[in-house]
Order: sequence, then structure tokens, then C-alpha cells
Amino acid sequence: MSSGDDEQPPPWADTVSGLAHRVLGPVAESIRFVTREGAGRGYEYEARDGALTVAATDGVSAAVALHHYLRECCELSVGWDTVLPLRLTSLADSPPRQGSARVQDGYYFNFCTFSYTMPYWDWADWEREIDWMALHGITMPLAITGHEAALHAAYSRLGLDDHTIRGFLGGPGYLPFQFMGCMDGFAGPLPASWIDSHRELGARILDRERAFGMTPVLPAFTGHVPHQIAASSRAARRDWQGFETWVLDPADPLYERLSTEIARAQIKLFGTDHLYAADPFIEMIPVDADPSFPGAVATATLAGLRAADPDAVWLMQAWPFSYQRDFWTEDRVTAFLDAIPNDRMLVADLWAEYDPLWERFEEFSGKPWLWCALLNFGGRTDPVADLRAVPAAIDTALAAPNPPTGLGLSMEATRNNPVFFELVTDQIWNRVTDLDAWLDAFVAQRYDRSAAALRTAWRGLLNTVYDTRGLRIYPAQFNGILTAKPSYAGMAEARANVTGTLWYDPTELAAAWERMIEVAEHDHDLVTGPLGHDLVEVGIAFMVRVADRYYLDAVERSAALGTASRPHVDRFLRVFDDLDRMLAARPEYTFQRWESKALSWATDPAERDVLRDNARRIITVWGTSSSPLLDDYAGRHWSGLVGGYYRDRWELWARGLNDALATPGDGPDADLDERLRDRAELFLREGPAAAPQDLGDLATESRRLFAAYADQADSLAQTYKQAGSLTPTYEHDR
Repeated sequence: MSSGDDEQPPPWADTVSGLAHRVLGPVAESIRFVTREGAGRGYEYEARDGALTVAATDGVSAAVALHHYLRECCELSVGWDTVLPLRLTSLADSPPRQGSARVQDGYYFNFCTFSYTMPYWDWADWEREIDWMALHGITMPLAITGHEAALHAAYSRLGLDDHTIRGFLGGPGYLPFQFMGCMDGFAGPLPASWIDSHRELGARILDRERAFGMTPVLPAFTGHVPHQIAASSRAARRDWQGFETWVLDPADPLYERLSTEIARAQIKLFGTDHLYAADPFIEMIPVDADPSFPGAVATATLAGLRAADPDAVWLMQAWPFSYQRDFWTEDRVTAFLDAIPNDRMLVADLWAEYDPLWERFEEFSGKPWLWCALLNFGGRTDPVADLRAVPAAIDTALAAPNPPTGLGLSMEATRNNPVFFELVTDQIWNRVTDLDAWLDAFVAQRYDRSAAALRTAWRGLLNTVYDTRGLRIYPAQFNGILTAKPSYAGMAEARANVTGTLWYDPTELAAAWERMIEVAEHDHDLVTGPLGHDLVEVGIAFMVRVADRYYLDAVERSAALGTASRPHVDRFLRVFDDLDRMLAARPEYTFQRWESKALSWATDPAERDVLRDNARRIITVWGTSSSPLLDDYAGRHWSGLVGGYYRDRWELWARGLNDALATPGDGPDADLDERLRDRAELFLREGPAAAPQDLGDLATESRRLFAAYADQADSLAQTYKQAGSLTPTYEHDR
């Protein structure tokens, strides 16, 4: 590979060079970025005498080239938890190597991600995330930070005052659900300072994404309006999880006007790349049952966008077609899609790794579409996935008559199960034909050293928690007793629930956990990076099954005695305390870190109250303590929750167990529900329990936990063997 010394650097060179310096430190001075001509996205790199030259068609391809060089020639990768800059003092030589993207785009994010992962991020968090995106081939990120400023400007022009608008927007932690039209005015009002600060943050995010050559997707109008506007317009009420909102009739001229006003306000504040995300029916059946109504909504939505931006393309998440599949029949979906020209819509098949809608709807009637992997709901911390199914699912989609134009990640939250999301993004550029070989390389690159022992541990994970074999991963099914809402009625299903979570041999999981602990004990530097994250995830994986087993023992022994078996109950509750200690040793697994990030945006006591409430509420009751609809949806194994909030709930259950065993009917559960509501309100007022005292480091706390509970692996294995054919295959109930 050659390039003249006098060649002008590409417009993205400084941006990618900045990334290289953040990743590599001073050694990045030895990297040169030049333009590569050619159709599609591609790169070429070569390293000689300690200098690396990267030629690429665009900034993202150049970042991918750098990451591929690090992975292929230096056995180093950059993940969410990698400690940067990497400890690399020189650049290894490499002959010329080339790469080309398998698809046009890499899509990233879900509206929900902005509530469950990054509602309180600052620029440092975002800069790190955008670097990750570029290194992993993301070209099309959803970008909704600061959209509230566009809504405020548009509604101001319609005559609403600041107080009314901020009341309509609601709490900052819930804004993405407001943008999707699911709710309004909840857990607010939106702090005035938030609008200004996040307008600036949103603009900075977009500037950096565009500097890499990404094409961000901005939000658009969904028909959802303040009740003050609905009162004087043609509007109807709709319900989402118990929250009522107002939506305009698409035949009302105000619908198209508002769609235009919001898009224009957004373009003025943030510019545009002509891609707009709107989901008028995300989890809500249309308010009009007429089969033609969704098409009318589509026509009005697109017309409003095009009045503001003649080149507008509408990106829509296909989630409603899965979530409410009884309503969204093939005829209804086809009628809706046919109302929009093919070149004006892009469809994101949101849960394609499990429920590929592209097969059901003939690749979305000719529309361009994106194959997306969801996996995570609500930011749950359970380590789980079906790794072996992913490469074949992507290959099948790419072999379709109308293949996806992009591959993407649409998880509701990041920072969990990184192996799954790394596997998906890698296939934007590389076809994975041998998962075992891919996993070996992933382990070597992720940890840099100690790869042999950790490779064996990861084979154990691949055979256990990462081999779900098509089981549905979804919060509505039983995922474990630790974060479940206690009830006495649920005791009848205890054995079926516990056996249903054991599709693997727990002794193999315990062996993988011990190998990771051994490496952590001998290489403390690794624990500060990805190994620390993975060590916590594996500890959670084992301990949630121990908790399930102890709960089952407590229930069955108490039922046999006709009275609460206190030794078994105490043994069950002790798991919460012991696990909480281990979680506290890793900052991102503490509730305190989440709440501190939220409070960092407050400028006065009133704003602190709103931000504190939002941070506590969405992770626990989600909505109100009196509504069970989304309670524990975002259930997370975090210190302060496990040893405090969750343990206290099960302690309340234990206190009423004698009465429940002696009293038939719903009375004991009604009493328990009241006590649980009181406990939830107490958490919202006072927050989590104090951190455990006298903590050791993560390796020490992991060893302590393993020593206390590893002998339960054989008992769990017996449960696994007894389950046999009882392990369920979950059917869609969407």
C-alpha cells in the first residue's frame, strides 16, 4: 500500500486520529490515515518499521481498520470496559490487509437505551461510547439526546408556555418514552436547566458522530400531543401500561403541521442527515380499528416530515408487529407499509435474533430494512444469550432475496453480555463461520494475557448460560427469584420456575467461575478492566440459581411442616447479603453510581428531587407503587438493591409465611402487597441501603462467595437432571 507524502489528509483524519490517541496514547503518533478510493465501505492497512498506514473510504471504516489491526496483529480489542489507553509501546509490523463491509450500515440503539443506560451521561461518557461505535462499525446511530429542546421550541411557537411544556415532557429519566408517545407529564416536571444542558450535549454528540461520517437518526413526531392541544383538536385517548396520552387524528391538519414544526425546530438546532425515527404504534394498538387508519397515519407522518425536509426518510421499529402480533396481521402490515414509498422508509427488525419478522412479512414488502439484535430488556444484568444461533441467523438474512441493508444492535440497555453484542457487530465486516475459533480470539483480545485459563472458562460459559438454544429471553417469564416480586400464590409454581431456568449443568458454570477467580487472584490489573465485569456477571449467573434453589427448599420444607422453616428461610435471605458484598466491589454494579450520575445534573434542590426520584423509580416500581404493570421490569443485580430493597421485600414475605400457610385464599397476598407498596415508597424516599462494610477487592469477594456456595453446584445439578424434559420451550405470547 502506498500513498504520496503530499496527499491531502481526508476530512475525517483528525477525528480518527483523536480516537487513536485516546485508545493508544503516544504510540498513535505513528499512525497515518489516508483516503482509499472505491465503491462501498472498505479499508487497507499496512505496518512497517513501527509505523501504521490506514487507507479507508470513510472515518468509520478507518476506525474499524484500526480496531482490526489491533485485534489481528496485537491481540488487543477495545470493549466497553477496556482500560484505556492500551498498554502498547510499539506497533507490530503487518503486511497489507484489506477489509470491506458486508452491509451498507451498522445501526445502533433503541429509544429505551437512552432511559435504561445513558439518561445521565455526560460528554466523557458519550465520547467513549462514540469511539466504541466507530471501532465496531456503527454508521447509523439513533440520536435523541436534546430532542426535548426541539419539542419545547415547536410547542412554544404554538402558544404553550414554558411551565406547560415542561410539565408535558415530564421527568428526564423517562424522556424516551415520552418521545415514543407512550406517556407524558410523569415524574416531572422537566428541569429548565436540563433543556439547555442537553441541547448542548446533543449537538456535541451529533458533531462527533458526523465527523466520523456517521448518519445519525433523529426523532420525529408520533401524533402524541399535550392535552391542551388535544382539547381543541380531533384527538383520541390511548393507553400504554396504564398511562393515558392524547393522539391527533391524522386527518386533522394540525397533525401534519406539528410533524413539520417539530422537524423544522430540530433541524434548526441540530441539523439533519435526513433520517427520522418515529413509532406511532410502538406498543399501542391504533385508536381507530379501520384497517386503513395506520396507512393514514403513515401518510400524514411522512408528509409532515417532507414539508420540513424534502429528502426525509422515515425509520420505524418493527416492534409493534411482534409485540401485538394478533392485531398486526399480514394484511394490516402490508397495507401500512404500502402507504409509504419504498425509498422513504427504513424498517428496523428489532428482535431478529429471536423473532425475525422479515421472514413473516416477506422482507417488509420491498422496503430497505435492518437486521437487529435486541437481547436485553430494561438493563437486566442476567448473563444469557444464544451465541451459536447468531451467525447462522445473520447469514440467512443476508441470503434473502431482499437482504438487510444493515446489521444493528437494538438492546434496551448496554453494558451487559458484551460477548453477544461484540459477536453481532463483528459480522458487519466479518463472516463468522466457526464460533469456537471466534470465541477463542475474543478471549485472547479481550484480556491480552492469561488467555489459556480464561479460554477454558469461556468454553464453560458457551456451554451453559450462552447456550439457550432458542429459549425466549424476556422479563415477563421467570428469570430468577432474587429480583422477582414476592407472593404466596407464586409458591405453587416454585419447582417449575426453578427447573425452567436450568437448561445447563451448573457444575460446568461453577468450574468456569472458579477459573476466572483464579486468574483474578494472580493478575489484579486485569480485574480493573473487562475481567472484573465478566467476573461479576458469572458470579451473578451462579448465585441467582443458588437463590432459586434455596427459595424452593424454603417453600417446600415450610409447606411440608405447615409452618415457616426458619433455617431454610434464613439460608435463602443470607444469599442477598453475600451477593451484595461482591456486587459492591465493582462500581458499575452499585445503585449509588447510578443515582450519583443522575444528581450530577441538578442545579438546585427541586431538580435534585426530580432526578433522584427518576433514578430510583425506573429501576424499581417503574411507574407508581400502586401499579404492578412494569414493577421490577428493569430488575438489576446491583449492590444497594440486592442486599437492601430486594432482600427487604423477601423478608416481608418471610414474616407473613406462617399466616399464608395457615390461611387459604387471597388475603395473605393482599396484606403482603400492601407491605410491599410501603417498602417501595420508602425506597423512593430514602434510597438504597448503605454499602457493605470492610469490603475486600473484587477477587477477594468473589473467592469468599465461591467458597461459601460452590458446593451447591452438585445440588443444582440434581435439579437440572431431574428437570429433564420439563425445561420449557417458550412460545410467543406477544
